[in-house]
Amino acid sequence: MSSGILFEVDNHIARVTLDRPKALNSIDPEMDAALFEAWAEINSNPDIWVAVLGATGEKAFCAGANVSGGTEGDGRRMALGGGLTGVGGPMLTLRKPLIAAVQGYAIGGGFELAMCADIIVAADTAQFGIPETKVGIIGEAGIMHRAIRQLPHHIAMALILTGDRIDAQQAERYGLVNEIVPYEKLTETASSWAERIASASPLAVQAAKDAVLSRAGWPLDVALATRYEPIEAYAYSADRIEGRAAFAEKRAAQWSGR
Repeated sequence: MSSGILFEVDNHIARVTLDRPKALNSIDPEMDAALFEAWAEINSNPDIWVAVLGATGEKAFCAGANVSGGTEGDGRRMALGGGLTGVGGPMLTLRKPLIAAVQGYAIGGGFELAMCADIIVAADTAQFGIPETKVGIIGEAGIMHRAIRQLPHHIAMALILTGDRIDAQQAERYGLVNEIVPYEKLTETASSWAERIASASPLAVQAAKDAVLSRAGWPLDVALATRYEPIEAYAYSADRIEGRAAFAEKRAAQWSGR
Protein backbone atom coordinates (compact mmCIF):
# COMPACT_ATOMS: atom_id res chain seq x y z
CA MET A 1 0.00 0.00 0.00
CA SER A 2 1.05 3.58 -0.55
CA SER A 3 1.47 5.88 2.43
CA GLY A 4 -1.47 7.83 3.81
CA ILE A 5 -3.40 4.84 5.13
CA LEU A 6 -2.82 1.76 7.24
CA PHE A 7 -4.19 -1.55 5.98
CA GLU A 8 -4.41 -4.88 7.76
CA VAL A 9 -6.51 -8.03 7.57
CA ASP A 10 -7.28 -10.25 10.54
CA ASN A 11 -9.87 -12.99 10.92
CA HIS A 12 -11.72 -12.02 7.71
CA ILE A 13 -11.90 -8.33 8.73
CA ALA A 14 -10.00 -5.65 6.80
CA ARG A 15 -9.10 -2.50 8.68
CA VAL A 16 -8.46 0.62 6.63
CA THR A 17 -7.17 3.57 8.65
CA LEU A 18 -6.72 7.13 7.40
CA ASP A 19 -3.29 8.09 8.70
CA ARG A 20 -2.61 11.79 8.26
CA PRO A 21 -3.61 13.08 11.72
CA LYS A 22 -1.54 16.28 11.47
CA ALA A 23 -3.60 17.19 8.38
CA LEU A 24 -6.85 16.12 10.11
CA ASN A 25 -6.75 13.06 7.84
CA SER A 26 -7.65 15.18 4.82
CA ILE A 27 -7.41 13.23 1.59
CA ASP A 28 -4.53 13.97 -0.77
CA PRO A 29 -3.69 12.20 -4.06
CA GLU A 30 -1.40 9.68 -2.37
CA MET A 31 -4.10 8.71 0.10
CA ASP A 32 -6.66 8.46 -2.70
CA ALA A 33 -4.41 6.01 -4.55
CA ALA A 34 -3.85 3.99 -1.38
CA LEU A 35 -7.57 3.83 -0.68
CA PHE A 36 -8.23 2.66 -4.23
CA GLU A 37 -5.76 -0.19 -3.71
CA ALA A 38 -7.39 -1.08 -0.39
CA TRP A 39 -10.94 -1.21 -1.80
CA ALA A 40 -9.71 -3.26 -4.79
CA GLU A 41 -8.06 -5.76 -2.45
CA ILE A 42 -11.15 -5.99 -0.26
CA ASN A 43 -13.37 -6.61 -3.29
CA SER A 44 -11.09 -9.23 -4.86
CA ASN A 45 -9.97 -11.18 -1.79
CA PRO A 46 -12.55 -13.88 -0.91
CA ASP A 47 -11.06 -14.19 2.58
CA ILE A 48 -12.08 -10.61 3.43
CA TRP A 49 -15.71 -10.56 4.52
CA VAL A 50 -16.16 -7.11 6.07
CA ALA A 51 -14.17 -3.85 6.30
CA VAL A 52 -13.78 -1.17 8.96
CA LEU A 53 -12.77 2.38 7.98
CA GLY A 54 -11.25 4.43 10.79
CA ALA A 55 -8.74 7.20 11.32
CA THR A 56 -5.81 8.00 13.58
CA GLY A 57 -5.88 10.85 16.06
CA GLU A 58 -8.71 12.02 18.25
CA LYS A 59 -9.36 15.36 16.53
CA ALA A 60 -10.73 14.26 13.16
CA PHE A 61 -12.02 11.32 11.17
CA CYS A 62 -11.48 13.27 7.95
CA ALA A 63 -11.59 16.99 7.20
CA GLY A 64 -12.31 16.47 3.51
CA ALA A 65 -10.07 16.77 0.50
CA ASN A 66 -7.18 19.12 -0.07
CA VAL A 67 -7.35 18.39 -3.80
CA SER A 68 -10.19 17.69 -6.20
CA GLY A 69 -10.60 15.13 -8.93
CA GLY A 70 -8.62 12.16 -7.68
CA THR A 71 -4.95 11.45 -8.39
CA GLU A 72 -2.45 13.08 -10.67
CA GLY A 73 0.75 11.11 -10.40
CA ASP A 74 -0.05 7.96 -12.40
CA GLY A 75 -2.72 9.40 -14.69
CA ARG A 76 -5.44 7.25 -13.16
CA ARG A 77 -8.71 9.10 -12.68
CA MET A 78 -10.84 8.10 -9.72
CA ALA A 79 -13.48 9.52 -7.44
CA LEU A 80 -12.62 10.96 -4.03
CA GLY A 81 -11.96 8.38 -1.34
CA GLY A 82 -10.26 5.95 -3.67
CA GLY A 83 -13.33 5.86 -5.90
CA LEU A 84 -15.83 5.21 -3.13
CA THR A 85 -17.72 8.52 -3.18
CA GLY A 86 -18.31 8.94 -6.92
CA VAL A 87 -17.13 12.56 -6.66
CA GLY A 88 -14.66 13.72 -9.30
CA GLY A 89 -14.37 10.43 -11.16
CA PRO A 90 -15.78 6.94 -11.70
CA MET A 91 -17.39 5.45 -8.61
CA LEU A 92 -16.08 2.20 -7.16
CA THR A 93 -18.69 -0.09 -5.63
CA LEU A 94 -17.53 -1.89 -2.51
CA ARG A 95 -19.20 -5.29 -2.48
CA LYS A 96 -18.30 -6.14 1.11
CA PRO A 97 -19.99 -4.47 4.12
CA LEU A 98 -18.23 -1.33 5.35
CA ILE A 99 -18.31 0.08 8.88
CA ALA A 100 -17.12 3.64 9.50
CA ALA A 101 -15.69 4.48 12.93
CA VAL A 102 -15.97 8.26 13.18
CA GLN A 103 -14.43 10.62 15.73
CA GLY A 104 -14.01 14.38 15.79
CA TYR A 105 -14.52 16.27 12.55
CA ALA A 106 -16.18 14.48 9.63
CA ILE A 107 -16.72 17.37 7.27
CA GLY A 108 -16.97 17.87 3.53
CA GLY A 109 -15.50 14.89 1.74
CA GLY A 110 -14.87 13.23 5.10
CA PHE A 111 -18.58 13.35 5.89
CA GLU A 112 -19.31 11.92 2.47
CA LEU A 113 -16.79 9.13 2.96
CA ALA A 114 -18.54 8.19 6.22
CA MET A 115 -21.91 8.19 4.46
CA CYS A 116 -20.54 5.62 1.99
CA ALA A 117 -20.44 3.10 4.84
CA ASP A 118 -23.23 0.64 5.61
CA ILE A 119 -22.87 1.12 9.37
CA ILE A 120 -21.61 4.23 11.18
CA VAL A 121 -20.30 4.06 14.74
CA ALA A 122 -19.57 7.51 16.16
CA ALA A 123 -17.50 8.66 19.10
CA ASP A 124 -19.28 11.16 21.31
CA THR A 125 -16.82 13.74 19.95
CA ALA A 126 -17.99 13.37 16.34
CA GLN A 127 -19.24 16.35 14.35
CA PHE A 128 -20.70 16.10 10.85
CA GLY A 129 -20.88 19.03 8.47
CA ILE A 130 -21.14 20.32 4.91
CA PRO A 131 -19.13 23.57 4.97
CA GLU A 132 -19.18 24.35 1.25
CA THR A 133 -21.61 27.26 1.31
CA LYS A 134 -20.09 28.76 4.46
CA VAL A 135 -16.64 28.97 2.89
CA GLY A 136 -17.95 29.86 -0.56
CA ILE A 137 -16.79 26.73 -2.37
CA ILE A 138 -19.23 24.75 -4.49
CA GLY A 139 -17.81 22.15 -6.83
CA GLU A 140 -18.95 18.55 -6.93
CA ALA A 141 -22.34 18.17 -5.22
CA GLY A 142 -22.09 14.53 -4.23
CA ILE A 143 -22.16 15.16 -0.50
CA MET A 144 -25.41 17.10 -0.84
CA HIS A 145 -27.07 14.31 -2.82
CA ARG A 146 -26.06 11.74 -0.20
CA ALA A 147 -27.12 13.95 2.71
CA ILE A 148 -30.61 14.55 1.30
CA ARG A 149 -31.04 10.78 0.96
CA GLN A 150 -29.66 9.79 4.37
CA LEU A 151 -31.06 12.57 6.55
CA PRO A 152 -34.54 14.04 6.95
CA HIS A 153 -35.13 16.60 4.21
CA HIS A 154 -35.16 19.74 6.34
CA ILE A 155 -32.18 18.64 8.43
CA ALA A 156 -30.12 18.01 5.30
CA MET A 157 -31.17 21.32 3.75
CA ALA A 158 -30.22 23.18 6.92
CA LEU A 159 -26.74 21.63 6.85
CA ILE A 160 -26.33 22.40 3.15
CA LEU A 161 -27.57 25.99 3.26
CA THR A 162 -25.94 27.13 6.51
CA GLY A 163 -22.72 25.12 6.54
CA ASP A 164 -23.35 24.39 10.24
CA ARG A 165 -22.47 21.06 11.84
CA ILE A 166 -24.43 18.49 13.87
CA ASP A 167 -22.96 16.52 16.75
CA ALA A 168 -23.05 12.78 17.33
CA GLN A 169 -26.21 12.90 19.43
CA GLN A 170 -28.11 14.79 16.73
CA ALA A 171 -26.77 12.43 14.08
CA GLU A 172 -28.07 9.45 16.04
CA ARG A 173 -31.45 11.14 16.53
CA TYR A 174 -31.77 11.65 12.77
CA GLY A 175 -30.80 8.04 12.01
CA LEU A 176 -27.41 8.84 10.50
CA VAL A 177 -25.36 6.79 12.96
CA ASN A 178 -26.02 3.38 14.46
CA GLU A 179 -24.30 3.80 17.81
CA ILE A 180 -22.49 6.42 19.90
CA VAL A 181 -19.69 5.45 22.28
CA PRO A 182 -16.90 7.23 24.16
CA TYR A 183 -13.88 7.82 21.95
CA GLU A 184 -11.86 5.28 23.96
CA LYS A 185 -14.30 2.53 22.95
CA LEU A 186 -14.69 3.48 19.28
CA THR A 187 -12.28 0.93 17.80
CA GLU A 188 -13.58 -1.85 20.04
CA THR A 189 -17.20 -1.11 19.17
CA ALA A 190 -16.55 -0.93 15.42
CA SER A 191 -14.72 -4.26 15.66
CA SER A 192 -17.68 -5.76 17.51
CA TRP A 193 -20.00 -4.72 14.66
CA ALA A 194 -17.57 -6.23 12.15
CA GLU A 195 -17.40 -9.50 14.06
CA ARG A 196 -21.19 -9.72 14.20
CA ILE A 197 -21.41 -9.29 10.43
CA ALA A 198 -18.53 -11.72 9.84
CA SER A 199 -20.37 -14.38 11.85
CA ALA A 200 -23.04 -14.50 9.12
CA SER A 201 -22.62 -16.16 5.72
CA PRO A 202 -20.28 -13.79 3.82
CA LEU A 203 -21.77 -14.63 0.42
CA ALA A 204 -25.31 -14.13 1.71
CA VAL A 205 -24.29 -10.80 3.25
CA GLN A 206 -22.71 -9.63 0.00
CA ALA A 207 -25.72 -10.76 -2.03
CA ALA A 208 -28.06 -8.95 0.34
CA LYS A 209 -26.03 -5.72 0.13
CA ASP A 210 -26.01 -5.90 -3.66
CA ALA A 211 -29.75 -6.47 -3.89
CA VAL A 212 -30.69 -3.71 -1.46
CA LEU A 213 -28.39 -1.01 -2.83
CA SER A 214 -28.81 -1.80 -6.51
CA ARG A 215 -32.55 -1.15 -6.27
CA ALA A 216 -32.68 1.37 -3.42
CA GLY A 217 -33.99 4.18 -5.61
CA TRP A 218 -36.42 2.08 -7.64
CA PRO A 219 -40.16 1.51 -7.08
CA LEU A 220 -40.98 -1.48 -4.89
CA ASP A 221 -42.60 -3.45 -7.72
CA VAL A 222 -39.41 -3.16 -9.80
CA ALA A 223 -37.23 -4.20 -6.86
CA LEU A 224 -39.45 -7.23 -6.19
CA ALA A 225 -39.44 -8.28 -9.85
CA THR A 226 -35.66 -8.01 -10.28
CA ARG A 227 -33.52 -11.13 -10.49
CA TYR A 228 -30.31 -10.67 -8.52
CA GLU A 229 -27.31 -12.60 -9.85
CA PRO A 230 -25.42 -12.83 -6.51
CA ILE A 231 -28.52 -14.28 -4.83
CA GLU A 232 -29.00 -16.79 -7.63
CA ALA A 233 -25.32 -17.74 -7.52
CA TYR A 234 -25.53 -18.29 -3.77
CA ALA A 235 -27.93 -21.18 -4.34
CA TYR A 236 -24.99 -23.20 -5.72
CA SER A 237 -22.41 -22.20 -3.10
CA ALA A 238 -20.71 -24.30 -0.44
CA ASP A 239 -21.91 -21.81 2.17
CA ARG A 240 -25.56 -22.51 1.35
CA ILE A 241 -24.98 -26.23 1.85
CA GLU A 242 -23.10 -25.56 5.08
CA GLY A 243 -25.84 -23.26 6.36
CA ARG A 244 -28.52 -25.91 5.86
CA ALA A 245 -26.35 -28.59 7.45
CA ALA A 246 -25.52 -26.41 10.47
CA PHE A 247 -29.19 -25.59 11.00
CA ALA A 248 -30.21 -29.26 10.82
CA GLU A 249 -27.39 -30.31 13.15
CA LYS A 250 -28.04 -27.41 15.58
CA ARG A 251 -24.45 -26.15 15.46
CA ALA A 252 -22.63 -22.97 14.46
CA ALA A 253 -21.96 -22.78 10.75
CA GLN A 254 -18.37 -22.84 9.51
CA TRP A 255 -18.45 -20.45 6.59
CA SER A 256 -15.86 -20.60 3.82
CA GLY A 257 -17.01 -17.68 1.68
CA ARG A 258 -17.17 -20.02 -1.32
